[in-house]
Amino acid sequence: MAEGTGTLTLTTPTEREIVLTRVFDAPRSRVFDALTRPDLLERWHRPRGWSLVVCEVDLKPRGAYRFVRRRSASGADMALGGVYREVVPPERLVYTERFDRPWYPGEAVITTVLDEQDGRTTLTATQRYQSRAARDLVLGSPMEDRVAESYDKLAELLK
Repeated sequence: MAEGTGTLTLTTPTEREIVLTRVFDAPRSRVFDALTRPDLLERWHRPRGWSLVVCEVDLKPRGAYRFVRRRSASGADMALGGVYREVVPPERLVYTERFDRPWYPGEAVITTVLDEQDGRTTLTATQRYQSRAARDLVLGSPMEDRVAESYDKLAELLK
């Protein structure tokens, strides 16, 4: 479990994986809802300077999702989507991720697990890439800072 609420932890346990962990002061049912309901995703699922202009979620195995983020300063869009492989409310999601304009090869498979203890939820997201090179491209991007910003917004929403 992560040490404290509000701190994003990033590890690389294998050559193809990135694991992101953060503790939230909320029960896992609320965290799960914030990860899966478009009305809540629109309020937090983007870093500073971006808006979420498309948020479509078909929350079931083999159901698709699609997000389009727009950069406020330039109007540039970044679109991504995927397919849910597993949906186990409120504890687990497994889904694919692929960008419309790929900046790393292939797609990622993301497994998100929510573990609740004493009203606090540890979110652990394991991102598995098709190769070490793809994982390393992601590690070299501003992904960690952008996820941390988004999770800060999620923490505010959950208050």
